[in-house]
Amino acid sequence: MGSPASTAVAAVVVVLLCGASARAQDMDKEWARPPYRGFFGAPGSMLPQSDVDLLEFPLNLEYLETEFFCWSALGYGLDAIDANLTGGGPPSIGGQSASLTPFVRDVATQFCYQEVGHLRAIKQTVRGFPRPLLDISAANFGKIIEQALNATLDPPFNPYENSVNFLIASYIIPYVGLTGYVGANPKLLTPQARKLLAGLLGVESAQDAVIRTLLYERGMTRLASYGVGVAEVTAHISDLRNALGRRGVKDEGLVVAPGQGPEGVTVGNVIAGDHLSLAYDRTPEEILGIVYGTGNPTQHGGFFPQGADGRIARGFLV
Repeated sequence: MGSPASTAVAAVVVVLLCGASARAQDMDKEWARPPYRGFFGAPGSMLPQSDVDLLEFPLNLEYLETEFFCWSALGYGLDAIDANLTGGGPPSIGGQSASLTPFVRDVATQFCYQEVGHLRAIKQTVRGFPRPLLDISAANFGKIIEQALNATLDPPFNPYENSVNFLIASYIIPYVGLTGYVGANPKLLTPQARKLLAGLLGVESAQDAVIRTLLYERGMTRLASYGVGVAEVTAHISDLRNALGRRGVKDEGLVVAPGQGPEGVTVGNVIAGDHLSLAYDRTPEEILGIVYGTGNPTQHGGFFPQGADGRIARGFLV
């Protein structure tokens, strides 16, 4: 029989081997399939392929947010700010300057440049991919609002028409990316990847909180010609995203039913969260179903007429 010390060492080795085996299985589940095993990333970074995939996937949403906020605030998109960050991807469809109050334009401008920074941060860590074709046209946003309200609107909803419409359109996008970051966090293997994701999640969460707060202040305001209030519209948008995500309730409007607010005490719901007021999580599959507007990650459309990019998104389209 070996000494106590040798026995302890052997036990540690067994634990390490078991841990390594479990981690390898996790990587297999999270997009680390042959022949892609190994360490990849931007020059100077060494990340497992699963981390690369999970950090590249959000580029789809970051490109979308950059284009919408920059066009709305400035009247131009990423090509005019830093064409290198586009990776040569096609220009977005339908972007235009929005008719905003000076205050809301200031906020939108800050969001615009924050999203540019997010693109830089991700591409400094992983190679990324060119900007996909994005549809940020008034017509596309109009279809989403009609789908949410289950009604044909006359005149059609136009996110660029005024500040309230812009804020409602803004409500549609950042929250989806936020839930994706929450979902990806426990699947990342390296501190470098987790640090980047935490930084992205912090700012995306703050953007969503600002949008929700500005809308909450206007909650009883009725949208001209539609006979529906702002808070009611957000509830319908959240219901639509829940339906398209197909994984139950992971989305809540600005006002909820009695007993469903924080600790079951409030009906006001300026920040969405579960029964413990923790942020909801979503998988890439759920996110694609939502941003495609189809509820199906294999059927592109909506904001991504030709589909999202990256190995995770492409894996659903083949």
